[in-house]
Parts: sequence; C-alpha cells; structure tokens
Amino acid sequence: MTVDKYMFELFRKELQLCKVKPGETIGILSEDTIRRDYAVAFAAAAEDLGADTLHVNIRKRPGSFFGPGNSLRGQQAAIEALKRTDMVIDLIGLLWSKEQDAITAGGPRMLLVLEPMEVLSRLLTSPDSRRRVGEAHKLIAGARELRITSPGGTDVTYKIGKLKTVSQYGYTDEPGRWDAWAGAFVWTGGDEDGVDGTVVVDAGDLLLDPILRYVSEPIVLTIKKGYITKIAGGGAEGALMRDFMASFRDPKAYAVSHIGWGLDENAQWTFLATNPAARDSLGVDGRCFYGNVLFSTGPNTELGGTNDTMCHLDIPLKNCSLFLDGRQILKDGEILPEEMRVPGR
Repeated sequence: MTVDKYMFELFRKELQLCKVKPGETIGILSEDTIRRDYAVAFAAAAEDLGADTLHVNIRKRPGSFFGPGNSLRGQQAAIEALKRTDMVIDLIGLLWSKEQDAITAGGPRMLLVLEPMEVLSRLLTSPDSRRRVGEAHKLIAGARELRITSPGGTDVTYKIGKLKTVSQYGYTDEPGRWDAWAGAFVWTGGDEDGVDGTVVVDAGDLLLDPILRYVSEPIVLTIKKGYITKIAGGGAEGALMRDFMASFRDPKAYAVSHIGWGLDENAQWTFLATNPAARDSLGVDGRCFYGNVLFSTGPNTELGGTNDTMCHLDIPLKNCSLFLDGRQILKDGEILPEEMRVPGR
C-alpha cells in the first residue's frame, strides 16, 4: 500500500513529539481495514525514525464500540504482544477499558488516534501547549472543590481530590502515559457521591458520540450525590439523551464522570456542523475547545473510580464560569489565569 507523503510527514512529526527513537518497538493496533492507511503511515514514520514496528490487526466484532466494548476484549495473545512494546498507537479506541489498563500498566505509553486528517493536522500540538496544560493540571490536582455556573442556569459543585487528574496535550512521551491526538485539555473526576446541583446543556452546546448533535433547546440535568436524577426538556436532543441512557438498563449509566476544561486555541466549536470531514469525527474539537467546560457521564475507572458502565456521554458546554476552591478560572468561557492563556486570546 502506497504511503501518502503528507500523512507520513505529519505522523513523523507526531512521533517525534512522542520521542520515538532508534531501538524502540512501536505497536500499532487496528481492526480489519479500518484506518489501514493510518497504520501503514505510522509504521513507515516509526521505521524512518529508527524504531521497529509491530502491527496487531484484529477482527472487528459485530456490535463492538469505543471503550469497554472494544474488539480487543479476550484477545490475550494480542494484549501480551502489545505489552512488550515501548509505545502503542491505538487506532480502535481502548479508552475506559481494562485492556488499555493492562497494556499501559506494563510500561508502554499509548496514543489514541481516531480523528480524520483535517483534524489531526489542525490540532497538531506543541511544547507550549503542553506547558499550559501542565499549569492547568497543577491547579485542578491541588483543588478540593470545583464549581460551574452559566448564564443559562448551571450551578453544580464537585468535591474533588479522590480521583486522579488527567492532562491531554496531544502526545505521549513518558512510560505508561496515555494521551490522544488531538486536543489540549485537563480533566478530573468528582468524588463518587460528591457532585450536586444543576447542569443546563444550553442551546448550541454539544452531545458527543454516539449522538453527535448540537442542542437546540436547553436540557436541564438535576444531580444529587453524583447521579443524574432527572433529565428535563431539550426537545429532540433531550429525548435522544434520555432514550440513549435508558437503553443500557444500568443505574450506573446516570453517574457523573469526568469534568474539566479545554485549552486548545485551534479547536473549532462549529466543526461538526460546518465541515464535511465531520462525518468521520468523534467531536474532539468540542472536547478541547479553548475555554469550554467538558462535562461527562458514565465510567470513571480511567481515573481510579469504581464505575465501569458501558454508557458514556461527553457534553462540552460553552460560555461557562468555573471556580476551583473559590478562585475563578473561567469567566463566561474566557480563561483567566495568565499562565494558561494563549497570547492575544
């Protein structure tokens, strides 16, 4: 298979950020022919940097999906092979899965790559982005209370500090570290019984995969002791959210999961509505949008929690204010701390 020159050069830049070096073994995980061009280009780029490559291609199971439902479940030979590598390129979506934990626990760093080329190219990150994400990480990891408000009526408080904080800056360069290309943002989880208040998913906010819809009417979520107890309003999108979560027949589906904010100045809020490449996107632009709040529901095992439900929704919220232990970090979607700001923004 011929390697696209632009793809090769872009992937080589990403692997350089990941500090791929001669003598390392890079595992590439794919399923069937999905993202085969990515697998071939990553192999060529890694080998050009002097690394060895191992391509693990598995069959896509009917009904398999991102996270706990991934196709690698039960594929012990493949898991053991990936454990013996220095870095894994995940082209299938292992996040929130026991398989990912098993692989990275042994030391391999892991990079999730699912977005279309237009997004990967635009959101190729930089060391300065890593610096700003690092500053955000220090603030949220040291806090014990996170509060979010919005003009639309959101007012919710998280007790935090028991679960770990995750920094995403778009590359992985340390043993055992997971990251995703692309997007820069930071997130943590609320204590499992420590989230209370109201979240209003306002018109123009996003329900991400698998719904992938902008909200047309406000959806009002009532949250008590870490669980959504009521989903009101929202028109078509509210009905979709209620039906999607109910379809799992799992009380844990209604748990509140991670919370954080976006720091990527190159992300486009309107991407899913305006770009033809959106048909292949999982909505990373919304997740990492500069000054957003990323609210989510479902599993928290990636953070050290106990909720392993298969139901997960990321819900980026725009124009919110966010406070850590009373200190204001976001004001109506504007990042306030100078150490996190992009010059001119």
